[in-house]
Amino acid sequence: MNQRQKERAENLFNEYSERSITEKDFKKAEKKSSRLGEQKENFNLLLNMIKDSWNGSFKLDKMSLAIIAGAMIYVISPIDAIPDFIPVFGWLDDIGIVALAMSRLSKEINDYKIFKGIQ
Repeated sequence: MNQRQKERAENLFNEYSERSITEKDFKKAEKKSSRLGEQKENFNLLLNMIKDSWNGSFKLDKMSLAIIAGAMIYVISPIDAIPDFIPVFGWLDDIGIVALAMSRLSKEINDYKIFKGIQ
């Protein structure tokens, strides 16, 4: 991704982090995760974190929830920095967004892995 695409992705990420997430969105996200290559496991971890937070079993602050929700909505949205219908390149921005979310949430992810007994 070039700098312009990164800026567009970040703007869309910020916009999407304010959107409500539905059960249908979770199903789309789980389906689309197979296209995220090496970030698939990380994305699924983020999905599980937000689900556990919403059901009350794991506590996340509002900023962490917004980051995860933004990443999730960005991945499932057909409108993003590089359209998903472009073979290979269409998923690079989605992969980058998941990687960005993972880097911003390293402490929370570590806490979650301890909570779930994953290490």
